[in-house]
Amino acid sequence: MKKELVIVIDFGGQYNQLVARRVRECNVYCEIYSYKTDLEKIKSMNPKGIILTGGPSSCYEEGAASCSPELFGMGIPILGLCYGAQLMMHILGGRVERAAVREYGRTEVDVDTSSPLFSDVAPHTVCWMSHFDYIAQMAPGFRAAAATADCPVAAAECAERQLYAIQFHPEVLHTAEGSKMLYNFVRRICGCSGDWRMDSFVEENIKAIREKVGGGRVLCALSGGVDSSVAAVLLSRAVGEQLTCVFVDHGLLRKNEGDEVEAVFGPKGSYRLNFIRVNAQERFYNRLAGVEEPESKRKIIGEEFIRVFEEEAKKIGAVDFLVQGTIYPDVVESGLGGESAVIKSHHNVGGLPDYVDFKEIIEPLRDLFKDEVRKVGLELGIPEHLVFRQPFPGPGLGIRIVGEVTAEKVKIVQDADAIYREEIANAGLAGELNQYFAALTNMRSVGVMGDERTYDYAVALRAVSTVDFMTAEAAPVPWEVLRKVTSRIINEVAHVNRVLYDVTSKPPGTIEFE
Repeated sequence: MKKELVIVIDFGGQYNQLVARRVRECNVYCEIYSYKTDLEKIKSMNPKGIILTGGPSSCYEEGAASCSPELFGMGIPILGLCYGAQLMMHILGGRVERAAVREYGRTEVDVDTSSPLFSDVAPHTVCWMSHFDYIAQMAPGFRAAAATADCPVAAAECAERQLYAIQFHPEVLHTAEGSKMLYNFVRRICGCSGDWRMDSFVEENIKAIREKVGGGRVLCALSGGVDSSVAAVLLSRAVGEQLTCVFVDHGLLRKNEGDEVEAVFGPKGSYRLNFIRVNAQERFYNRLAGVEEPESKRKIIGEEFIRVFEEEAKKIGAVDFLVQGTIYPDVVESGLGGESAVIKSHHNVGGLPDYVDFKEIIEPLRDLFKDEVRKVGLELGIPEHLVFRQPFPGPGLGIRIVGEVTAEKVKIVQDADAIYREEIANAGLAGELNQYFAALTNMRSVGVMGDERTYDYAVALRAVSTVDFMTAEAAPVPWEVLRKVTSRIINEVAHVNRVLYDVTSKPPGTIEFE
């Protein structure tokens, strides 16, 4: 499948996943690697093109992230973005200096439409700038291809060597024609034909899974979320009743969700697989007792998942493979791809115990972003209401309850979340919001209810708008809806006397609370 590959070399930029995601939108497969990756390894992958990301440093400082000058002599197209652009100039003999005026945010840019990078782009366009430094002098052989009022070299190119440098961020949505610029690079300059498509992915992976599994038995970690559901159906299509799906109700699901998962995948469902439900609520609550640190909670929940699967595997006999719904952002955010710091561990990639009682782990969606997973789901014929359901974290409500997790707190957040989701649906907003949920803070405050003093919890409501879940904006939920939700939660949910609305974007926040 991966005949064509574009590599993103990450210098610690916050948008590294977004760059790769935009390349994938051009139907070109893309992977992220750290700038520390050996040049020979990069050469061995035979990429059609390379993109250098942004980064937090100044390229001229001692110890700043860098790359080998040989990279630019490989004879393949290279595009530098922001820090990547400055580094390209710095290494190839140009000069980068601290700018007198910092450019940040939406900026009007004049581009030279004769450049292949800006083909079909408007001569005057809006781009997203974020830089302290600027290209004071281009490297020999380069010419300016774009400029702003404060930045004379907003883009530079040496078309003969297929080297391009852009001072702004074409990957973010704020850059009006950024997708067109990246399309020009990967499809026109790199010459990629665009063979990365989900119908091919489904066909090739079903074939590959059959070959790998052979006559073996497969155990799937089914949570009922989009990722694990798509993974389960993909495996079901490949190996049928060799697959056993174990659904662990860890007591950290949304209200009534355990029964809903069983209705879809259980004996009365339409999928060819063996389904086992394990009610392990008390087991998880006991393990989480007294634990407040988010990473510790994630690791405990992940480890307990594996222990439960091992026990179920022993009950049903020999099991050769464990299937997990790991997706590409899980891999990158867990520090296993690129150069960015570990944002959070994921129980399916970062929290595995040292000993796992299976021959091998199969992660059929490991290379995919979330919207690609949804496309695979549609290709597999999974109903749209399942494919487009909201993301739900593997640790469940364990990371939507700030601090210690208890059965009482789980019930509070389940009830509050159910009310919130119901009122969002009643207001006709469900299709406009990409993710929304209630979380329980660890804050308690004084209130007055029924002429009596209370000292109870505060529930936080979250709703975001996003395209890819790598960046997100807080959604402007109408005040009337928030007021109704607040009134219902305080009146109907025990031990809550205050409701807050989270208006933080991602970055600097994350979508989840922990």
